[in-house]
Amino acid sequence: MAGLAKKTPRTAEEQRSYTMSRVRQKDTAIELTLRKRLWREGIRYRKNYRKLPGSPDIAITKYQVAIFCDGEFWHGKGWETKRPKIRSNPEYWTHKIERNMRRDSDTDRKLQRMGWSVLRFWGADIEKDLDACVEEVKEAIFQSQIDAYDRVPEYRGEEEV
Repeated sequence: MAGLAKKTPRTAEEQRSYTMSRVRQKDTAIELTLRKRLWREGIRYRKNYRKLPGSPDIAITKYQVAIFCDGEFWHGKGWETKRPKIRSNPEYWTHKIERNMRRDSDTDRKLQRMGWSVLRFWGADIEKDLDACVEEVKEAIFQSQIDAYDRVPEYRGEEEV
C-alpha cells in the first residue's frame, strides 16, 4: 500500500502542528465522564450545541444551562503562577492561553445576556469530585425552574394585565 505511509514531522513547527492536531476538541475523557453521569441522573442535554456562542460542551436547553469542561492548561487555571514557568516558546503559549481566557470570558457574558446559566468545570474537578459537579448542575437546573416560576404572573398571585 504505497502512499499511505505517515509523514514524520521534520521541524519543530511541523512537530508542534502535528501534536496540536491530535488534541481533541470534543468528546474528551472529562466530557464523556460528566455526560454519562448526567444521563444516568436523567438529565437530558445536547452536546457541542452550535446554536449558542462558544458551542457549549453540554447544553441543557430545557433549563438554559450551558456547561463547559475545560482543560487546566488550555484555559489558564492558576495562570499567574504557571505563566512564568513556561520555558518552550513562551510568547506563543502566553498569547494563545490568554486569548483562550478572554474568549471564555466573552462567551460567558454573551450566554448570560441571553438568559443562560454558565457552568465551567476544570478537568481535575470532574475527575476528583464528579458528585460535586453533578450537584452544581442540579442546583443550576433548580434555580432555572424557580426563575421560570417567578416569571409567570398567576404563580406569583398576580393577575395578568
